[in-house]
This record gives sequence, C-alpha cells and structure tokens, in this order.
Amino acid sequence: MVTTQGHPEDPGIQPEQLGLERTEPLYIECRDLFKIYKRAELEVVALRGLDLEVETGELIAIIGASGSGKSTLMNVLAGLDRPSAGQVRVGSRDLLDISDSELVMYRRLDVGFVWQATGRNLVSYLNVVDNIELPMAMAGTSTSERRNWSTELLSSLGLGDKAGRLPYQLSGGEQQRVAIAVALANRPKLLLADEPTGELDTQTAGQVFEMLRELNRTFGVTVVMVTHYPGVAHFVDRVVNIRDGRISSESYSSPTFQRQGDRVEEEYLVVDRAGRLQLPQEMTEQFGVGGLAKAGLEDGTITIKPVGDRPRPSRGNYRRETPAS
Repeated sequence: MVTTQGHPEDPGIQPEQLGLERTEPLYIECRDLFKIYKRAELEVVALRGLDLEVETGELIAIIGASGSGKSTLMNVLAGLDRPSAGQVRVGSRDLLDISDSELVMYRRLDVGFVWQATGRNLVSYLNVVDNIELPMAMAGTSTSERRNWSTELLSSLGLGDKAGRLPYQLSGGEQQRVAIAVALANRPKLLLADEPTGELDTQTAGQVFEMLRELNRTFGVTVVMVTHYPGVAHFVDRVVNIRDGRISSESYSSPTFQRQGDRVEEEYLVVDRAGRLQLPQEMTEQFGVGGLAKAGLEDGTITIKPVGDRPRPSRGNYRRETPAS
C-alpha cells in the first residue's frame, strides 16, 4: 500500500483533503531536510531531503539500520547539530535560522534529551533528587518549585523512595527513569530519547516504554525516540522507518478485538511532497542495483512493475536527399 503521510486512522488521506482541520497542530515539521558532514575533503550526506511531521502530544518511534540517519535527525531536533539545508521547525522555532543564544535557550527549556548510556544522563556524585533539580537550578527556578516538581516527577516514575540514592545504587532501569525525570525537569514540550532501552533487558525495556507512554498521556509532552526494540509499535502512536536519510515507511498498530491485548501492525510506504518513495528492500532486489520501471494508477492503487531490458529508441530509416542544382 502506497500512501502519503496522514492521519493514523487513515494514513492515506490528509485531513485537508476532507475539508477538516487537524485535531492537533504540528509541533515538528521537517521539509526537504539535509545534513551534510564534512571531514577534510570528504562529505557524508546523512539526511537526504527528509520530510517528517509530528503532531503536538504525539508519541512516535524511529527505527532503521545503522547509518540510516536516525541519530543525526535526533541531534538536529535537539539543537546539537545545525541542519545544512531544508526546513525544520520545532514549536515556534526555526532551527535552520536561529541564533546561538536562542539555541542555548531552546536546548535548556524547550527540549529534553535521554541518552542510551546512563553515564551521560546523570552526574555520578549527585543523588537522585539533586540530579533532577540541577537543570532547574541552572534555569533559575526557585527552591520550593524545584522541590515540588522533582517530588511529583519521582512519584510519577515510581521512584519516591529513591530520592536520596546515588546513581550507582540504582538498577539500570531505575537509572533510565531518573534520566527521563532529568530530561523533564524544566517541563519541556519535547522529549527526545536515543535508544533509551539499548542497555536494558527486554522486560525492563517494556517497563520504560510503558512509563514513557504514561508520561506522554499525563503531561502532554511530545515524545520522539530512536529504538531497535522489536515490539515498540505496541507502545507508540506511530513507527517511522528511516532508510538512507529519508523516511521510507510508517507503521500503525491497532487492536484486533479478537483477544484482549492483541494488536495488528500495518505498514505504509511514504510518498513525500516531491513524489518520491522508497520501495521495501525485498522489492528493490527485483530491480537489481537499479533500473527502469513502469507505474500505473487504477482505482486509487499504484502498481510498479520492473522493466527487464532497457528499451531502445527506434531510429527508423532516413534518406538524405541532395537538392537539385
């Protein structure tokens, strides 16, 4: 099934096509986004005209092979890397045209980031509550407000009895929960997580994803995470597959109503605004390295068929006539 990016209940139809307004405004909007890294005389194109839309309060997961551009996209959204070209807006901020001072305030107040390695998230010699209150202290939040919010966060994460412990006294799952609390300390509207369960076992990873979904619903924070967790579709609103620096497909999970807890996942190819799409790997193998194909549209269904041999133009028979003298 080939589709443009759209509403989760019917991804093939844009709300505007039905004369309806979006239920939620877009919080993240990437248009033809490029990121090029330069190393001496070598240029590496990490993002190749990527298009992405994320609604306010949405919870999405980004998956893809190593080197596909997942972490680069996260770094751009976090304000850690500046985009090379295109358009990227987060909330009211244009991250392509933003001053250094505004970028510092954006990273401090508008976005929270959770790293895969817990050592990058927590200060080892500070206890749990001090780790959470540190970003608030840097932002100038009052002592009473810092204590009230850190207490609420710890209660929401089930860590109320761990406030005085140091990071090394916590399990891996508990450390990641504290890291999420640190990321939410300044009440950002966007939470980014790069492989937050990469160092956790399957059961603990499921608990972390469940907690992220609960925080998303409770506080209305928009969550974008990168993960390789196979069952992530059951915890998020949408799964975005990135390949070769562009969004190739999106997956949506919905209940089957056959047995309680059963869900079915359906994948859709993404057609960007320039009309480009990426075929699944098993289909591209039919074309070999590349080649020609024929596309047709009938009853709303697009069919793409590979062409074996390259058709050669007919040159015809031509005769040069010599004008009479």
